[in-house]
Amino acid sequence: MKHGTREFLYVDGGWQRPLGGGRRDVVDPSTGEVVAQVVEGDTRDAARAVAAARGAADAWARTAPAERAQYLRAIQAGLRERASALTEAIATEVGMPARMAAKVQVDGPLWHWGHFAELAERYAFSERVGHSVVDRAPVGVVAAITPWNFPLNQITLKVAPALAAGCTVVLKPSEIAPLNAYLLTEAIHAAGLPPGVFNLVPGTGPEVGEALATHPEVDMVSLTGSTRAGRRVMELAAGGIRRVALELGGKSASVVLPDADLAAAVKGTLSSCLLNSGQACSATTRLLVPRDRIGEVGALAQAVLDRLRVGSAHDADAALGPLVSLAQLQRVQGLVARALEQGARVLARAERMPEGHGFFARPMVLLVQPQSEIAREEVFGPVLCVMAYDDEEQAVRIANDSIYGLGGAVWSADTAHALAVARRLRTGQVDINGARWNPQAPFGGWRQSGLGRENGTYGLEEYLQTRSVQLPAGAQ
Repeated sequence: MKHGTREFLYVDGGWQRPLGGGRRDVVDPSTGEVVAQVVEGDTRDAARAVAAARGAADAWARTAPAERAQYLRAIQAGLRERASALTEAIATEVGMPARMAAKVQVDGPLWHWGHFAELAERYAFSERVGHSVVDRAPVGVVAAITPWNFPLNQITLKVAPALAAGCTVVLKPSEIAPLNAYLLTEAIHAAGLPPGVFNLVPGTGPEVGEALATHPEVDMVSLTGSTRAGRRVMELAAGGIRRVALELGGKSASVVLPDADLAAAVKGTLSSCLLNSGQACSATTRLLVPRDRIGEVGALAQAVLDRLRVGSAHDADAALGPLVSLAQLQRVQGLVARALEQGARVLARAERMPEGHGFFARPMVLLVQPQSEIAREEVFGPVLCVMAYDDEEQAVRIANDSIYGLGGAVWSADTAHALAVARRLRTGQVDINGARWNPQAPFGGWRQSGLGRENGTYGLEEYLQTRSVQLPAGAQ
């Protein structure tokens, strides 16, 4: 196997054999071949990791923020040394072409580790409010449960701010994409983080994930995953009234106003929709266009898809890779087949597809009705749904007619008008005219897209809680 076998968990500052005997194959979605095996922990492994985190919690919480920042910078340095290995691992286990994975899946997390180190040094963890001292104290033991689509990034956006805040962590990475988590753990170990502050327990959601969500010594559960998984974590965590942060699904709308540059809107929306082969929760997967301009969309979209090279994650020229698994490919194909049976019309599709055994889904643009299944369900594949609207009120109504509220976009020649429309969208973040991503701005959803925020100061504060101390008269 190309990437070998991972035989150990990481608990209490060292590599330990799991008490459970399970193993799971890691599959390269570009080829369908098994490339690695990873051990699976069980409920006993989860419990001993939590015990280690609890044992380390008090001392870590009392560590000076500047000292915590030094550890974060050492971890960042270790990740930078492993950047090539991380790129190769993520391209292999997720399927994003290596050239893009290096930038999106590795460089982004590297930046965040440094940024959270800076925040730890300058954040006001305590302030005077009248005759009170208000502290922002660490939540405690955090269980981080992370997904496969942007694995290192989502691990980073939980583990880095939690450590910066003074929390200890038990990480359960995705069982589909665990290799990058082992490389991160190597960097953490090399940085000399005190034993128990960070722990790694791979395994399944129903066993390790649920054990963490129900453990009485876990103070907070932070999950990125499906809305179904988020609902389950909330149910389990409710028994202990523990804090929950959830970053879940989305069905984001890109609203093209009548005065917009339609070519730019189609290109920009497709670029977002196709990121990571459509496997991005915040992707703009609904394109809302004035009815009298629908006829132009097909040719514009086809021109974009004609330039798109779909191929192996190991192909230097590929812009789009496979889906992560055969199950995901079959799900996407099923949604598309039902949509076509129910009257959806193909406006554009990629014609050049790779041959072989990889899990490649054909990028496609469909004209659909707003109430259709594919217009409402998160596809998590390279499928853009186009819908017509008659006026701005209807466009806003269609955009907001969703159980989700994670991302969105507005396109207009008038930025002030676009901003006014953006503020009517019930969603956590909106891009205007393809504005670039801001890693310091809050990221998170409304409604069934989740609870809490990631990135920057907003992400750090998820792992803090307030304590007020009233001082007697005359106290300084």
